[in-house]
Amino acid sequence: MVVITKFFEFRTKGENDIKNITEDVRNALNETNLENGMILVFAIGATGAITTIEYENGLLNDFISALTRIAPKDIAYEHGKRWNDDNGRSHVKASLLKPDLTVPFKAQNLILGTWQQIVFVELDTRPRERKIVVQIMGE
Repeated sequence: MVVITKFFEFRTKGENDIKNITEDVRNALNETNLENGMILVFAIGATGAITTIEYENGLLNDFISALTRIAPKDIAYEHGKRWNDDNGRSHVKASLLKPDLTVPFKAQNLILGTWQQIVFVELDTRPRERKIVVQIMGE
């Protein structure tokens, strides 16, 4: 088995910015000669997440609303008391969503559903420069 590690970067607008990174991941795969295997997509940092979603405005809004109900802005977080910042909810949401995703591929094609896109979810309260690791394992 071969392991190839690639990176890509982008800037976010801040909390609730959801970036469709499916093509970035697909491009990383296409730059290899690997036919079959798995891709690990990992977001570096404690306030971002990687997941899949149907990248459609209505569902994106529903997703953000659900996250807001889980970790609302208008309550006190112990993290904020300790560090005197406003992103305690960001850390809570990131811990629930997770920073990574594994996607299988066959014949150099990602195995995803028709309406399933890979996304980065910005959970921090300010714009950020983000770096994503794409580790491709296969043959």
